[in-house]
Amino acid sequence: MARHYSEAHICQCLSRLSTFRRNSPITIYGSRVKTGQEFVKGVLDLSSGLIHFGLKSGDVVAISAFNSDLYLEWLLAITFVGAIAATLNYRWSLEEALFAMEDVKPIMLITDNEYNTNWHSDFQAHSLPSLKWHVLMDTHNRYSSTGNNILTTNMLKMPSPKPQSFNYTLTCNGVAIVCFTSGTTGRPKGVMLSHSALIVQSLAKIAVIGYTEDDVYLHTAPLGHVGGLSSALAMLMVGGRHVMMPKFEAESALEAIENHHVTSFITVPAIMSDMISFIREKDTCKELIMVKKILNGGGSLSANLIKEATNVFSTAALFSAYGMTEGCSSLTFMTLNDPTTTSEQEEGVCVGKAAPHVELKISTEDSNSDSGHVGQILTRGPHLMIGYWGDRDHHIPIKSRWHETGDIGRIDDDGNLWLIGRMKGRIKSGGENIYPEEVESVMLKHSGISGIAVIGIPDLRLSEKVVACIQLNQSWTWTDSDSDSSTHNQQCISAQMLHQFCRKNNLTGFKVPKMFIRWNKKFPMTTSGKLRRDELKAQVLLHLNLLSSSL
Repeated sequence: MARHYSEAHICQCLSRLSTFRRNSPITIYGSRVKTGQEFVKGVLDLSSGLIHFGLKSGDVVAISAFNSDLYLEWLLAITFVGAIAATLNYRWSLEEALFAMEDVKPIMLITDNEYNTNWHSDFQAHSLPSLKWHVLMDTHNRYSSTGNNILTTNMLKMPSPKPQSFNYTLTCNGVAIVCFTSGTTGRPKGVMLSHSALIVQSLAKIAVIGYTEDDVYLHTAPLGHVGGLSSALAMLMVGGRHVMMPKFEAESALEAIENHHVTSFITVPAIMSDMISFIREKDTCKELIMVKKILNGGGSLSANLIKEATNVFSTAALFSAYGMTEGCSSLTFMTLNDPTTTSEQEEGVCVGKAAPHVELKISTEDSNSDSGHVGQILTRGPHLMIGYWGDRDHHIPIKSRWHETGDIGRIDDDGNLWLIGRMKGRIKSGGENIYPEEVESVMLKHSGISGIAVIGIPDLRLSEKVVACIQLNQSWTWTDSDSDSSTHNQQCISAQMLHQFCRKNNLTGFKVPKMFIRWNKKFPMTTSGKLRRDELKAQVLLHLNLLSSSL
């Protein structure tokens, strides 16, 4: 395709990095530190080698690897030559990985070689007709000659014929990266993200979170997920410093924060919980006052976790984002540690106001989208995906470009979006609609609850009844006694106490769970940390059947 330099391209960050950040450290990966000039040279040399090797505009290159500086170089080099990067989840099974690759038909596959992932070691036994080359991302000397169409990054790099020549190329359809959905209801689908969508998402994060060239950003989230990817691109655009860790571990993350004076990172609830737990148990961390910006996504933080996070990271602004892969990450942002918020919590979870480039509206059965009405959340704007890979029926029509998020919510008079729940997780009980997320958000306010999942199970009278599976904090115990034991032991919890807690916190009567089950194991989750409610429902029904058969 002809080059159009007035159009968006994620490699437009290279010019800034090679000049403004020329001699400044841009990436840190273990003992390997690269300046802006060195990083840009790595991207250009790799792109030159890819062109020499025969990679063309529109070709797909799949990547499955842990976070590293080379992962960033590969993302930019692939798109620099007009090819498409397909980011695969290294936690997938071999079957899932093969399904994704059969969908996008990559000509090249990039994997780690230092880490034993779920499927990389077994991949050689399977053939993929489209695949010509397998590349090991980061190698030791013993891999200098591998044979069998297995290459290395260093083998591919060639000096660029025109030093610092940023002659990047676009694909004919504008696709830059294919990210895969987590697949809560089936196999993952490849979401085609354009250069424009990735750049406006980066600009939104820069504007709202306030990323600057002075930031030192710790990569806690996988680059294969849209949240980690979009935040990485935002930091590349402003010229911040990237501290890479292969994958998240609380101890390693906190060491990196202290050693490299990290100022910003992103979390999901599990990451924040692990960090707080490690700090609480070890009590060895120094002051973390250098951290200034934390962005949480992938689910709401409990009130207790927000309180602990703001105590530990006392100088950091704590933000929350609501988004989706199809929307190139964040649709809305809000500040969580705002001390001026004293009003009583309304029904649902407030996820903040729309990002500067995002349009939102509520679709109701009567097509009325006035503020306050509850309905499906729709979004429109340049952040939207082009469509799902290989699925023409799910390309978003250019004329309307309204995308159904699958979430239920409302927009208040101040423009805040309130998330009520997922359409597919909705419980129909006694003719009323109940959204599990709303019940969960209320119950997570209880200091004794560390985790909760709400589902509906069949009921002859109500059609479905609400069941809450409860995970307790370590210092709390469960009792089956119906008497209120709170006066005798503040660390004791029962079904009756939880019922009273729900009513005290203004949860409507028909939404209060009819059954509370103490859950002593992990909830079934997708590889990206989303709850598998159908699988949990099956486990609950099995548990209840076993319980009744033993009586």
